[in-house]
Amino acid sequence: MINQIIMKRCLIASMLLLVGCSALTKLRLDMTDSLFGREPHNAAAELKAINATRTVKLDWSTQLGETGPYDYTPALSAGSVYAVNVKGDLAKFNVANGKQEWRINVGEPISGGVGAGGGLVLVGTNRGNLLAYDVSGKLVWQSKLSSEVLSVPRYFEGKVIVRSGDNAIYGLDAADGVRKWTYTRVVPALSLRSSAGIVVDGGAVYAGFSGGKMVAIRADNGKLLWDATVAVPRGVTEIERIADITSLPVVSGPVVYAVAYQGRIAAIDRINGKVLWNREISSYRGIAIEGEEIYVSHALGSLYSLDYATGRTFWRQGDLLNRRLTTPLPMNGLTVVGDLEGYIHFLNRDNGKFASRIKVGSNAVMSLIPSNKPSQLIAATRDGGLYLVSVGASTASMSEERESTPTIETVEPAPANEIETFEADSPEASEVTEEKSDSILFQKQKPLLFPSVPESYNGPGIELPQSE
Repeated sequence: MINQIIMKRCLIASMLLLVGCSALTKLRLDMTDSLFGREPHNAAAELKAINATRTVKLDWSTQLGETGPYDYTPALSAGSVYAVNVKGDLAKFNVANGKQEWRINVGEPISGGVGAGGGLVLVGTNRGNLLAYDVSGKLVWQSKLSSEVLSVPRYFEGKVIVRSGDNAIYGLDAADGVRKWTYTRVVPALSLRSSAGIVVDGGAVYAGFSGGKMVAIRADNGKLLWDATVAVPRGVTEIERIADITSLPVVSGPVVYAVAYQGRIAAIDRINGKVLWNREISSYRGIAIEGEEIYVSHALGSLYSLDYATGRTFWRQGDLLNRRLTTPLPMNGLTVVGDLEGYIHFLNRDNGKFASRIKVGSNAVMSLIPSNKPSQLIAATRDGGLYLVSVGASTASMSEERESTPTIETVEPAPANEIETFEADSPEASEVTEEKSDSILFQKQKPLLFPSVPESYNGPGIELPQSE
């Protein structure tokens, strides 16, 4: 009798556990959609007229199909761009003219962005399958993972490295998809659902996790090299304590940078995982780096330029509040972001002032990637649009272009005294809030922690431990 009672209790507990797992998955979806869904809780800032100083034009556009609840990033490889939709279509386009070269259906919904490398085109599905195709659209292999694939698979030196939705990272043989290693990590039950994947560089794989943690693991065998704390959860409620890294780390020379939602941005030594500096800032979409500047899309909509060596602010553009900015894209002397209404904004990298703007569609911009020319970018939108945009050189007079380009309004240049200048990290600078608009420019400071990386620098010099 006692044994029967114990067995019944075990059965009930197992059923509750299964129900609980399903409920937690739905909770993550609902919570993430509530925080970062299609419509912002607060009204998006109205766009102000700008005095455009760069020409921008749309070279071509095409429609691929609905994206559903997923975030897609196209892939560029050997003059072709690959893109997907939620119905399972994978298509190849000529980047020069936007002409579709082929389109196939993989047979199930695609849930992550496209990866390309080693002659393979890689996509993941919501059923946990990773599919590898050759450049002609022929299936090469298929591998089953533990959960849906929300991020971009990466090719690195004969391996395909991919992250699944349950935060497991896999190293697969690029020739046949056979699993070589798996890295798993226990994460909090309450966390944000994101398409953050992994970055592979110099034989190491970098990935951010819930709770503000970032790890480096070996690309050859999946062994942990180090883990670091980017942000520490704080707050009274579980939601307030969310400090997840929901975007990709960025590698630059001997340092890897990461940022957490409701947390911090941190610079971490790639060799030992030591935090070199950090500062309070929140981002859901992530960061980019070019030269000595880090660009951050703040969770509330401001765009920051920070010193790569100290984290100090160079400038902040606050006129895009609540516009759900994409990850920044540095290009051609500009910093570029897309927003929730289909606009792409081009900002001067030196001072954060708007240089130009173009509207590519009526739906949100999901992602921006560089094209094969320094003056071009590829944009993907939530309604399945794919666009190639070109940026022209600076020009002193753009009256003719402005008359023929309705997406750019013009006003007289703002007086110089409307741009406030402070010494970085001074009391005045620290009081700047998200509600304040206009580009706030700070004086650039000399690096405090390490000097500029010389042009002759060839990598971090990471010495990985010998395989066991």
